[in-house]
Formats: sequence, structure tokens, C-alpha cells
Amino acid sequence: MTGCGAAAASRATQTGERGAALALLPLAATLFYYASPPALRQEPLVQFLPQCFAYVALIIWSRLNSGPAARLGLGQSHIPQGLRWGTAVGLLLGTVNLLVILYLVPWLGADYRFLAGTPHAKIPLLLMVPWFIVFIATMVELNFRGFLLGRLQALGLSAPIAVPLSALLFAFDPFLVATFQHLHWIAVWDGLVWGSLWVAFRNLYATIVAHAVEVILLYSVMRLVLE
Repeated sequence: MTGCGAAAASRATQTGERGAALALLPLAATLFYYASPPALRQEPLVQFLPQCFAYVALIIWSRLNSGPAARLGLGQSHIPQGLRWGTAVGLLLGTVNLLVILYLVPWLGADYRFLAGTPHAKIPLLLMVPWFIVFIATMVELNFRGFLLGRLQALGLSAPIAVPLSALLFAFDPFLVATFQHLHWIAVWDGLVWGSLWVAFRNLYATIVAHAVEVILLYSVMRLVLE
């Protein structure tokens, strides 16, 4: 099936969808987090609140609708296309973001060496690459692209609104901001690219592979740089 044909078929599955408004729960949880007192925002449980709401909402939504996998963009026929586009986009974004982190960030007077102290850097390399990275990419893309972006569009938001909104929610996820500090802004254009990819093909495999390939490249190179 061509990209346009797959997208049209997937858009058809959104007709009569139930529970799309559940995607507003993680949005509300994110707003609650940033409206909370600074001391409360330091609590790990509070930082994970939007993600917890998102996955609970995803589970409830999947029970309310037939064919949730197809609605998310996980049709079996999507796999070859997802591997091709995801690998290409992931390598491109990974290369661009490496240049940003290694050259642009220091030029702007910021530092990237704090990355050596993040929870991800403390996980053994052979466990992180590729297994844990693929797991994280799968869960994040299920949440922000397959569920959140897809439900925003099911609620009637156009792609020029839904894609940036989902990208901002991703980039300002409390745990991501707390972990990656000023580098969390990179997630804005990552989210825009992955969101545009999902809208173009309605193929969640493409965004999962793009996410995983990019992070594997970034993580592997930065581990070498920071050693």
C-alpha cells in the first residue's frame, strides 16, 4: 500500500471513534505539573504523572474502540515502509542533533557533559543499546504519536495544530526536562519531524524506528565522547 493510500485508510478508521478526548488527560496533567509549586515539581512521582495518565488513557481508549492497532498505525503491512523511512529519518536526525550537541551547544555557552550523570548513562551499554532504547522508543511513540497525536486529529484538530501541540507536550514532558535540562529543546524538532512522519503515512513503525535509530546513534557517540 502506498503512503497516501495507507494514510487514507487509517484516517477512515478514525470515523466513529470513541474516547478520543482521553488524550486531554496527559495534557491536563502536564499543565498541572507546571502550575505546581517548585518543591512539588522535584518529586519523581509528580514528574511521571503525565506519562502515567497517558498510558492509562491509552488502555481505556483501546478498550472502547475496535481495531486499536490499526488506529495507532501498527498494521502489519506498515512494517517494510516503517523500516525504510524510520531508518533514513533516524540517521538524519541523529547526525543533525549530534552536531547541535557537540558544536552548537558549546558555542552558545552551554554544556552537555551533565549527560554523563543522567540515569540513561548509568545503564550498561549492552543493555541500553539496543534493547532499552527500542523499548523506550516504542512506549514514547505509542504515547505521543500513535495515541496523543492521533486522538488530537480524531478530535478534529488539523495537522498544522496537532503536530506542534504533540511535539511541545513531548519536549516539555516533566521527566524529559528534568533529565536533559536545556537540551530538552531538541525534542521539539524531533517531535515535529516524527509527528509529520506519522501524519504522512499513519505508520507508527516509522516513528518508532526513527526514534530508536536516532537515539542509538546519539547515545553510542555521546558515551564515547563522555568517557
